[in-house]
Amino acid sequence: MCPTCCLWQGDKPHAVSAVFLILQNGWKPLRSKRGWAWNQFYLMEEYTGDSLQYVGKLHSDQDPGDGSVRYVLIGDGAGDIFTIDPRSGDIHAVKRLDREERASYTLRARAVSNKTGRSLEDWTNFTIKIHDINDNEPKFTKAVYTASVPEMSDVGTSVLAVTANDADDLSYGNSARVVYSILEGQPYFSVEPHTGIIRTALSNMNRENREHYQVVIQAKDMAGQMGGLSGTTTVSITLSDVNDNPPRFPQGMYQFNVPETAAPGSTVGVVHATDADIGKNAEMDYKIISMEGQDVFNISTNKATQEGVITLIKPLDYESKKTYTIRIQVENRYLDPRFLVMVPFHDTAMVKIIVEDVNEPPAFQRLAYVMEVSENAPVGTIIGSVRAVDPDNNRSPVRYSIDRHTDMDRVFNVHPGNGSVFIQKQLDREEQAWHNISVKAEEFHDLNQVSRVPVYVRVLDVNDNPPSFAAVYETFVCENAKPGQMIQTISATDPDNPIGGHRFSFRLAPEASIKANFTVRDNNNTTAMVLTLRNGYSRLQRSSYLVPVVISDNGSPILSSTNTLTVRVCSCDRDGNMKLCSTDALALTAGLSTGALVAILLCVIILLMIVVLFTALRRQRKKEPLIISKEDVRDNVVSYNDEGGGEEDTQAFDIGTLRNPEAVEETKQRRDIIPETMYPPLRRPHPVKARDNADVRDFISQRLQDNDGDPTAPPYDSLATYAYEGNGSVAESLSSLESLTSDAEQDYNYLSEWGPRFKKLADMYGGDESDKDS
Repeated sequence: MCPTCCLWQGDKPHAVSAVFLILQNGWKPLRSKRGWAWNQFYLMEEYTGDSLQYVGKLHSDQDPGDGSVRYVLIGDGAGDIFTIDPRSGDIHAVKRLDREERASYTLRARAVSNKTGRSLEDWTNFTIKIHDINDNEPKFTKAVYTASVPEMSDVGTSVLAVTANDADDLSYGNSARVVYSILEGQPYFSVEPHTGIIRTALSNMNRENREHYQVVIQAKDMAGQMGGLSGTTTVSITLSDVNDNPPRFPQGMYQFNVPETAAPGSTVGVVHATDADIGKNAEMDYKIISMEGQDVFNISTNKATQEGVITLIKPLDYESKKTYTIRIQVENRYLDPRFLVMVPFHDTAMVKIIVEDVNEPPAFQRLAYVMEVSENAPVGTIIGSVRAVDPDNNRSPVRYSIDRHTDMDRVFNVHPGNGSVFIQKQLDREEQAWHNISVKAEEFHDLNQVSRVPVYVRVLDVNDNPPSFAAVYETFVCENAKPGQMIQTISATDPDNPIGGHRFSFRLAPEASIKANFTVRDNNNTTAMVLTLRNGYSRLQRSSYLVPVVISDNGSPILSSTNTLTVRVCSCDRDGNMKLCSTDALALTAGLSTGALVAILLCVIILLMIVVLFTALRRQRKKEPLIISKEDVRDNVVSYNDEGGGEEDTQAFDIGTLRNPEAVEETKQRRDIIPETMYPPLRRPHPVKARDNADVRDFISQRLQDNDGDPTAPPYDSLATYAYEGNGSVAESLSSLESLTSDAEQDYNYLSEWGPRFKKLADMYGGDESDKDS
C-alpha cells in the first residue's frame, strides 16, 4: 500500500493539505486546483473470498484521526454494492461483481467536519473499473447451422462461416480470443481456426453415394490454450445435385401391341429411362431416331413422370403393315459441360410395335357421294351407285340399305347387292331441291359391322310450272280516264329455275281482244303495262272489268297461263286519285280469295246481330225484387217503379198491397187516402201540398207502428219512395208512355252524306225503307 498525495486549495490562501488514497493496485499523485482528486480504482470480478473485497481508502490531511471527520460516498452502487467507513474512509464491495453485467461504476465522495458540519473537501468523482477474468465460454450465433454445397466440388470450396462470441473483455488478456476447430466431419470438411469458414476437404463427393453430413465445430477462448473455455455447434451440410449422371434405359428392347382400330392420338406404350440425378438435372427428352415409324408414331415426355409416351399419328392397317420397329433415344434436357467428357449423356433402345387385326366394318370408297336426277325422272330411275368393301382378310360380302332416319318418306332405295341408288317416288324440285340421305353397308356375316356414307341428291329443274302474277293487284280505272292511259304495271313469277334466268312475255287473251276495253303492252323486261283503249267509263253502268292476261315463260317446253286482272271503276279527282269505287267492285276484286269474302260476310252478320240484340235489350225492362235475399240484413231503399198519371192516379191504386202480406188486416182502413166518412170534403187551395202533409205523414206513422209491433217483420228498415208526378204535379209527367219508343222508324239516309266510309251503313239501314217502298 502506498499513499498518494493530492494538493487542494483550502480557506487560507496559502494553506496546503494532502489526501492519501490507499489503493490495491498502487498509488499515483494527481495535482488539481481542487483540494483533492483521483482518477479510478480497479477491482477484480467474481471475488470468491470470505471477507468483503477491499476497494481503497479515502483520507484528508485535515483529518486529525480523532473521528472528527466524516467521509460520505454517493453514486452508482453506493450503499448496496459499495460501502465506506465514515470514520476511516475505507471502501469495500459487499457483492460479487460481474464485468459482463457492468464494467464500471462512477461514484462521488467528500469529507465533512462532524463538529461544524462544513465540508472539508468538495465533491469529487471517481470510477471503479471491474477487471475481467475468463469466466464466459464462447457461444455460437446459432444452435444449428444448415448449408449446402454442390456435389463434386473442388477441395477448399467454401460451405459456410460460423461465428462464436465471447462475453469476456477482448481488450484485456486472451479471455475473448476464440479459435475454431472441427470435432466431427473429417475428412470431408475442414474449418479455418480464426475465421470459422467451413470448406470441403475431400474431392469428388457424390450426392448419389451420400447426400447429408453432420459437422461439429468447436470454439475455444484463451487462443485455444489449455484452460480455455469452449462451446460447440452442429452444421448440417447437404450436397446439392449437379447433372453428373446420364439417363439410361433399363432395357434395350420394348414391345407393344396396338389394335388397328386405334384412333390417332391414342397411346401405344410408355417407356421410362432412369437418371440418378434429381430435379431439373433429371429432366429428359425422347425422340425417334429411326426412319421407320416417324410418320406413324410420335414420342413425347410426360413432365410429371419423365416417361416417354408413344402415341399414334395416323390410322393403322393390319392388312397393309403388321409390325413396326423403331429406335428411340433419350437425353438430358439441361447438360453440365464439366461432365460431358466423362460419359455420353444419352441412351438408345429399340421398340417393336405389333398391329393387331380387328374385324372392321366395310369401308366406302368415298367419304361422300353427290348424285343428280331430273325432277321428272320416272320411278325406278337409277341415279348413281355406292361401293364399300370389307377391309379384313376374309373379304366378307357387303349388303347395302338406306338409313330410313334420313329418308322418312322413302323417296329413295338402294339395291342391296350392288349399291345402285334409285328413286321410288316422284320428285319435285320446287318442293325440295336437295335430299340428304345416308347409305349403310353391313357385313353379310356380321351385321354389327356397319358403316355409313352420306349421299347428297340434287334434283335438277324441269320447266313444269307455268308463270303467274307476281302479286295480287288492286287495279282501278278512273271514270274520266283517257285512251292509252296506263292503269297498272304487272310482273310474273315462276317457281322453276331456268339456267338463263326468267324471261316472261305478256299479251291480252285472244277471247278478250274483241270489243276490248283494255290492252296489254309487253315491256320486254319481264313486266308489262295495262292500258285503257277508250274513255267514258262509268261505275253506274259497270262497276268492274275482268282483263285476261296470258303470261308465257322461256323454258323448254314453253309454258303459259292465263291470269285475270280485275279492274274497278272509280270516281277520281283531277289528279287521278281514287275517291269512291262501287261496292260490288270491292267485293269482286281479283285479289280477294274465297276466305276473305267469307270473313267479310261474317263481319257483316255479326254487326247486324249486335244491332238487333241492342234493340231487343232496349225493349225489355227488367224488374228487380223488393228483397233480393232473406239473409240480407242491410238497410234497404226499395224503389217502386210504378208510375201513373200523378196524384190523380192514386185513387185507383191500393198502396196497401205494398205492405207485408202477413201483416195486412182486413179491418184496417186505407191510410193512403182520407176516408170520406170521417172528414167532410174541404176546399184546399193546394191539394198536392195537403196530401203530402197529411196522407204521407199518416201512412208513414202507421207503417212504423205496424212494423214495430210485428214479430214477423223483416229485421231491417224499409223505405218506400212514391214519386208524385203527373198533370197535377209541378214536375209534370215523367212517364215514358207518351214518349217516342225505340221501335219508331229512323231515317238513316243522312249517313250517305257523311262520305264513302259511312255509305255501307247507310245502305244497310236504309235498305228496309226501300224494301217497304217496293
